[in-house]
Order: sequence, then structure tokens, then C-alpha cells
Amino acid sequence: MYYVKKRLEISAAHRLDLSYESKCTQLHGHNWIVTVECKSPVLNADGMVTDFTHVKQQVQSLLDHTVLNDILPFNPTAENIARWIVDNVDNAWRCEVQESEGNIAIYERD
Repeated sequence: MYYVKKRLEISAAHRLDLSYESKCTQLHGHNWIVTVECKSPVLNADGMVTDFTHVKQQVQSLLDHTVLNDILPFNPTAENIARWIVDNVDNAWRCEVQESEGNIAIYERD
């Protein structure tokens, strides 16, 4: 099995739709650190699991300097963002989304 990992920094704002009172329901921003992990048992014709530039295009170019609520069709929690990335990046199987120091959500495809 071949593995690659791409780390991205994304500046974006969001507000959360929550069932309880929280300051996070107000629009606020983070400098997100996103780590996307991809794997494949075989390399493509170019000798790669996936091109790092494609990962950047599929994630950073879409989300950076945006209001995530305007881009994503779900409540943009770190957990939901991690799942969305795994579902939308070629060969992705795991993603870590860090929204601030000490707050990290991880999604792994089974």
C-alpha cells in the first residue's frame, strides 16, 4: 500500500447551527490546518497515489478565504468538513481538521 499526506492551511469563517447556546453560532474565523491522507495499492500512470496539487485544488482553492456556510451544504463543523474532504478527494481515506490549537477532528473511511 502506498500512502501520501498533504498538509494545508486554510483561513475561513463559519458559524455553527447548534441545538444549544454557544458563541460558535456567531460568525467567526479560524486558520485551519487540514491534513489529508490518501492511499492506493497501485500507483497511477504518473507514479503517484494522487498529485499533491490536485489535493490542494480540491480543498484549499475551494475553501480558503471563504465563509464555509456559503460553500458547503451542511453544518460546517470540523467533523463534517473532515468527512467531506475524504468523500471528495481522490484516494483520500483519512483527514484531520484542526480549527484551533488543541481542537482537532478526524474522519477515517472504514
